[in-house]
Amino acid sequence: MGKIIIAGIGPGSKEDITPAVLAAVQGADAIVGYKYYFQFVEPYVKPGCECIDTGMKKERERAEQAFLLAEQGKTVVVISSGDAGIYGMSPLIHEMKHERGLDIEIETLPGISAFQKAASLLGAPIGHDMCIISLSDLMTPWEVIERRIKAAATADFVIAVYNPKSHGRYWQLYRLQELLLKQRSADTPVGYVRQAGREEQTVKVTTLGSFDPENVDMFTVILIGNSQSYIADGKIITPRGYSLTPAPSSALGQQIMIESFRTIRGELRRKDYPLDHLWALLHAIHTTADFDMERILYTDDGAVETIYNKVSDGSLKTIVTDVTMVTSGIRKGALQRLGIEAKCYLNDARVIEMTKLPRSLDGDEGRVITRTQAGIRLAVEEHPDALFAFGNAPTALMELCDLIRKGKARPAGIIAAPVGFVHVRESKHMVKPFKDIPKIIIEGRKGGSNLAATLCNAILTFDDAAQLKPGRDL
Repeated sequence: MGKIIIAGIGPGSKEDITPAVLAAVQGADAIVGYKYYFQFVEPYVKPGCECIDTGMKKERERAEQAFLLAEQGKTVVVISSGDAGIYGMSPLIHEMKHERGLDIEIETLPGISAFQKAASLLGAPIGHDMCIISLSDLMTPWEVIERRIKAAATADFVIAVYNPKSHGRYWQLYRLQELLLKQRSADTPVGYVRQAGREEQTVKVTTLGSFDPENVDMFTVILIGNSQSYIADGKIITPRGYSLTPAPSSALGQQIMIESFRTIRGELRRKDYPLDHLWALLHAIHTTADFDMERILYTDDGAVETIYNKVSDGSLKTIVTDVTMVTSGIRKGALQRLGIEAKCYLNDARVIEMTKLPRSLDGDEGRVITRTQAGIRLAVEEHPDALFAFGNAPTALMELCDLIRKGKARPAGIIAAPVGFVHVRESKHMVKPFKDIPKIIIEGRKGGSNLAATLCNAILTFDDAAQLKPGRDL
């Protein structure tokens, strides 16, 4: 009896054919394969080797031919592109041997799969748990394929997509995109490679929301990132993860926060929030463990990014808070790193003196003001263009609104998160008409100093948002 060697010849370039496969091809008495693949091994075939090529969808015929030649005592190499065990000839030949009870030796030589080659060209997209799904429904019912897509999306796998499209199958890839967008953000990285490793090779990086199925064909492999994947320098990176990697104790807090943010993002009802709103939302839920934040957190379009840009360009130097608890919750490392001062005037001697008098500073006789109101008045005199963050006192927020309307305050931004039952909702409504001021608001009765502080921290670390890497200054 002869022998059958099932060999994966890689994605298409001679550099990606393993030495073991080359040796097998060079020593073969016969080679069987799809005719398109012979061009990649032809230079290594020895004189007199019998080459049998067939067209597409002739896999069973090729397998039968291989057994026939092996029964004649020949060493037969059956070639498949990529790895022969991944959508290749290996399963069929092993099944056929078992079904027929044949006593023929079978050896399988692995090859570099198309998804591995594509991944190397796209950067590092398969750095964590992944799966491969073929969209061909020739031998698998579409209902089964769709269940697999949904499961992979829910489980947050990186997904490699084979057989994405053909002349007869044009809609399946659109359906895959639709299903994934129900579970994943539109900014999820997507990379696709056509003719990987071959002269016609093209490599593209985009996002799930921008991906156009019309740009791919049956020679294309698609890689879709998970919730942690991101694009940097035109490459896709999927972090390996931190929970399995021992780390120094100094980094433990950040690692826990990163894992917490990943968990929160996976449980959000919506997957397509703009990045700066998402960053604030993740901070708010992380601080409160309250997923109602998804409903009540309001941000102006681009508010977090706009305020961060003012920090980044040096035009924002001060954060004013209504109470000391907010100031205490803003990360000192971030303030020092960015050259920002966080101030609360609540215990300023001038504020204490002001509240002893039954009148306001502008001569409103008989009006008694709270210490937080007085603190905001004094803060506006010294820092009219600060970022103002409120986590406790609705009267202080209402005071700021009054000073804005009088032209005395020009805030770089407002975080409106006072908590309570009296004037709380009204104070937040009063903020919204200021269209030119970027605002972050916890709507309704909820709020608190911890929320105001964490929203400040979200702004100060917005440059970490794209990588979903919170906790830099813990």
